[in-house]
Formats: sequence, structure tokens, C-alpha cells
Amino acid sequence: MLVDTHCHLYLLDEGVEGVLARAREAGVGHLVDVGIDLETSRRAAANAARFEGVSASAGVHPHEAESLTPATLEALRGLLADERVVAVGETGLDYYRDNAPREAQRAAFATHVRLARELDKALVVHCRDAFDDVLAMLDGEGAPNRVVLHCFSGDAAMARRALDAGHYVSFAGTVTFKNAPRLREACAAVPLDRMVLETDSPFLTPHPFRGRPNSPDRVAITAETVAAVHGVELSRVAEETTATATRAFRLPPRVQRGAG
Repeated sequence: MLVDTHCHLYLLDEGVEGVLARAREAGVGHLVDVGIDLETSRRAAANAARFEGVSASAGVHPHEAESLTPATLEALRGLLADERVVAVGETGLDYYRDNAPREAQRAAFATHVRLARELDKALVVHCRDAFDDVLAMLDGEGAPNRVVLHCFSGDAAMARRALDAGHYVSFAGTVTFKNAPRLREACAAVPLDRMVLETDSPFLTPHPFRGRPNSPDRVAITAETVAAVHGVELSRVAEETTATATRAFRLPPRVQRGAG
């Protein structure tokens, strides 16, 4: 069984029931529905409350950093009181699009880091063209015990730096792209007990389905590429990355038993 540790169910055109059914047919037994602002965090939390095999994350994406008001922070804190809301985020820094001022991004990221540490939740980190600042802020703010670098896009040296800092590394469909040999080298540098898998649905659809909306069942395609890169059977990738996801997000014990 596989775990899709990062998807956005509320952005998919298909109903959640259908998405979950197709995921289970593909061997994907658990999903983490990730919020990007207060409203979508509420929707993710509602999905986790309603559907077996779904957990949630609550936070404000760096693009929306300026929306993290004190009132929003308290509302997020309320969502995170639910054990089914297993992580803070996605948060982080995005210097590629710069949709929010960098000062606002850094302030919001620091707030999320402190919140995850206070509540003992996983921290889901978005990082684009900001790797040095992300690691420096995690170190400077005092990172929580469980940091997941979502949709890792760096090279092997950067992956080793993340591992040395004690973080988990998440690979998405981008690792399957024909033009991503550097990312596969990074994947090879990350042991399976520090790796989780994701789709970032509906984005980052893996090869050979690029150009179509992504969905959680396709985390199985990413797992196949990881198995090839590591030279192991797909079953081992499923077993070990599921165990890693369960540990990183403190998912229900039934996840490791293959239920859900």
C-alpha cells in the first residue's frame, strides 16, 4: 500500500468518493489533503473528518502569506486541534513567483514553524528557489521534529543537506520527467526511511500523463520510478515509504497494516 502525502482534493473536478476509489484500486490507501489558506484548510479538515483514509494539513501557502492575520492563525490553531489534521502547512518560501513580498513570506513561515513545534505536528514545507533561506530559517527558528520538504526539486547535494538537518524528503511526479536526471540523482541519495511520496494533485502529473490533471492514484507511477532508481522491488518502496509517511505524519496505525 502507498500513501499520497500531499494532494489537494478540493481542487479536483471529480468527487472525493471517486478519487478515493480509484486510488485504492491503484494500491494507494491513505491521502493527506493539504490546505493552502484558511478556507481550503477548512475544506481539507472536513474531508479528513468525513472520509476514511484521509488526513489533512492546515496552513497558508507562501503565495497567500499576507493573509496570515492573528484571526487566521487562531482559526488554523482550532483546526489543528483535531488529530485528523496531522500537519501544519503548506508553508514555506517561493522566490520563483514572488506572489507575496519576501518579508511577508518569511514572517508567515516563521509563524508556521513555531506553531508546528508548539503543537508537535509535522511541518509541510514548500520551497522554490529558496533552499538556503528555508534551511536557515528552519534552523534559526528551531524546526519541529518532523519537517517534510514537499515536492523536492533540488540536486543530490541539496538532498544530503536536508537529510543532515534531520528532515524528510518528498518526491512527486516530477521525478518521472524525462528532463529530470538531476532529480533522480537526488532521489537515489535519499534512503527510503527518509522519503515520502506525493502527487500534489491536480498538479505535477507524472510521465507519461503530463498535460492532464493529476490524481492520487498516480503516486503509484512515481513509486515505480523510485523503485527503478533505487534498484529495488516496487513492494519494498511501498512498504518503506508508507512506514516513513506513517512516522512523519503520525498517521493511524492501520495505514501500515494496509487498511483504510
